[in-house]
Amino acid sequence: MEPTVRIATGQLRGTEHEGVSRFLGIPYAAPAVGAARFRAPRPAPAWDGTREATHHGPTALQAPYPPPIGNLLPSSVLDGPDYLNVSVWTPDAGGSGLPVMVWFPGGAFVRGANSIATYDGSAFARDGVVLVGVNYRLGVAGCPVLPDAPTNLGIRDQILALEWVQENIAAFGGDPGNVTIFGESAGGMSVATLMASPPARGLFRRAIVQSGSGAAVAEADDLRRVTEAVASRLGVPATAAALSSVDPNALRDAQTAVGLELSMGSDPARWGATTVRAGLGIMGFFPCIDGDVVPGVPADVIAGGGAVPLLTGTTAEEFRLFAVPTGVAASVTPETLPLVAARYGWPTDLVDLYSANRPAASPGDVVTAMLTDVAFWLPTVRLAESAGAGGAPVHVYEFAWRTEVAGLGASHALELGFVFDTLGREGSGPLTGENPPQALATEMHAAWVAFATTGEPGWQAYTPEQRVVLRFDSASEVVVDPRAEERRAWQPLLSR
Repeated sequence: MEPTVRIATGQLRGTEHEGVSRFLGIPYAAPAVGAARFRAPRPAPAWDGTREATHHGPTALQAPYPPPIGNLLPSSVLDGPDYLNVSVWTPDAGGSGLPVMVWFPGGAFVRGANSIATYDGSAFARDGVVLVGVNYRLGVAGCPVLPDAPTNLGIRDQILALEWVQENIAAFGGDPGNVTIFGESAGGMSVATLMASPPARGLFRRAIVQSGSGAAVAEADDLRRVTEAVASRLGVPATAAALSSVDPNALRDAQTAVGLELSMGSDPARWGATTVRAGLGIMGFFPCIDGDVVPGVPADVIAGGGAVPLLTGTTAEEFRLFAVPTGVAASVTPETLPLVAARYGWPTDLVDLYSANRPAASPGDVVTAMLTDVAFWLPTVRLAESAGAGGAPVHVYEFAWRTEVAGLGASHALELGFVFDTLGREGSGPLTGENPPQALATEMHAAWVAFATTGEPGWQAYTPEQRVVLRFDSASEVVVDPRAEERRAWQPLLSR
């Protein structure tokens, strides 16, 4: 007999396999289509009878990853009005008291879905956790700055999803008082933003930020330029009324084109300094500082107090995903390295330090290592320090296992299959290669479960005085203040 549960909006029928019940594609908000695409989310309406929750629901408006990244990262794109949905995996529908984890997928705020096979929550449910995957608005609909629309609609969606969890998760066996939110890349940035968002306060107990940042927000005036660029491509005024009337496929194509344009040439004079700073040439859509949902740079807000326990970290070679398959790394030569450094404002002595510490590295490898640190590692250190200053215990990790696929090494997104314990699952993408170490997935997944259950992932907390980091690898180890000399060398530049 298939499992059923009753939530606030009606009865659901799911599926069960090997002791895990799945309830997929559950609307947590009313359809955000037509004029509602640029309005604040509203709770989902109730339904009569029993709703089948046996398949993942639609996804937010997006295009699949283009090549070459699309050859490495899976996409999930399905049109439909009920794209503001959650999927739930539980070991005990109808039970009570289980820890809850709420997953926000990444994708540069223009892609991502809870239906990607890598994010299957079965292993978490197998290990006693109720897993909730959330879809939220993306692109210009998720990050609009318009005269007739609320800001930060994607973050507002996430907050409504967390309110849905508070109201309904007990029906799936979960404890609404023991909720951990987690996400990777833009999902991790979302988690950091939620940690600092007043409307989200009290909706979760702990947070995990994977390859994210506590500073990936932009000023509203800067993001307005991005919204206006999308409207300009469509030949309509930059208003919610006009953009709502555009064919959704045309809206998707316009936001994709603007995102590509931003990634190919980040000009602060055109796009605004905070958008360029936050995007570093690979992103164009972000939450914006609006004094309401996002009162300031999240790391600064969190440092002021009220932080929740935090687990955060990066992969060791994040930027290789963006620089190696695209040929960017290979294009950097000894002659062009100074030009690249000048573009980013890196002083010669900093480039020399990275080069000296990597004597066998190519110029492209040096640039990639520096971009990894400035875009991911250093913001993670800042977030860890902010959460600690805000009164919360913090644990930090680095994922250092290197894939043999396409010269990517320990690249961005590589850790996901290990965290979810979904290595080799059909549809989860080829990043990990044919024989990734299952023992590492078992270890890393167990740390996430332990943190969500008790707040202790299994190693010493990180403080500015004792910078303890757990380095996940085939043989994991605790390290103290990795690449300390380089971290200190950045400090004068990042504090300007």
